[in-house]
Amino acid sequence: MYMIDEKEREYRFGDSGPKYLMKGPRMNFALVQFMPGQDFKAHYHKIMEEDFFILEGEIDIVVDGTSHHLYPGQLIHIEPGEIHYCKNSYDRPVKMVSVLAPYQEVDKVEVENYTG
Repeated sequence: MYMIDEKEREYRFGDSGPKYLMKGPRMNFALVQFMPGQDFKAHYHKIMEEDFFILEGEIDIVVDGTSHHLYPGQLIHIEPGEIHYCKNSYDRPVKMVSVLAPYQEVDKVEVENYTG
C-alpha cells in the first residue's frame, strides 16, 4: 500500500507543471497545473502512454499537430510516439491528472522547434 497527501509535494516549476504523487514502480501519477499563458514543451514518450483527465479550467493539448480543446470531465489518451504539448490560452488556471504507464525512469524525448 502507498498513501500520500498532495501537500507533501510541489509543482515542478513553482506554481505549475507536474506534481508527482507517485513515480513507479508500475506507473507515474501526477497533478498538473498551468497558469494562464503557460505551456509545456513538445515531447513524446518511447514506451509510456499518457492520460490527462481535466479537473478544473480549460487547456489545449496538441497531439501530432492536431489541437484538442479540453475542459473538466474530459480525458485524452496519448499513445507512445505521439508528439504532444499543452498550452493554457485561457484566463484561469487548469488542473488535471496525468497518468503515465508502464513506468520507465527515462522515457521522455523533447522535440525542439516543433510547430505542429
